[in-house]
Amino acid sequence: MTRHQRLHREQDPRVRRSFAAALACAALLVLGALTVVGLRVQQVHLGYELDRLKGERARLEQTVRELEIEVATLMAPGRVESRAREIGMTPPARGQVRLAREYVAGSTGLAAERSRVASLSGLANGGPLSGHPRPDPAWRHPLQQ
Repeated sequence: MTRHQRLHREQDPRVRRSFAAALACAALLVLGALTVVGLRVQQVHLGYELDRLKGERARLEQTVRELEIEVATLMAPGRVESRAREIGMTPPARGQVRLAREYVAGSTGLAAERSRVASLSGLANGGPLSGHPRPDPAWRHPLQQ
């Protein structure tokens, strides 16, 4: 051999393949570990979010209960009547009350339509399936006279 000659060794293709396989396995392991860590971090964040939302829900439910009590208090008939008197309202006179056609039985409104549908099915005005006696046809509501 001369001084300027170099030794050249051919590389074994099996070594290269085994190195590539080892590198791929290591990459898969690292990727799997990162996925597990990422999922755990997300789980912790979602746990905090869930606790926050549960607290907010409890506060909102308490607010709803308080508002329901306030509505019931404000809508109490005695309070409405006293407030109406405070602002100068009085009960209506007999001639001041008008009933809407939709809610007067026998008219052309919604009540008449419902009555007509019910009578066709045999359930209205004491029909055989209603279980109620038939009303007196001569009777009229005092405001309808």
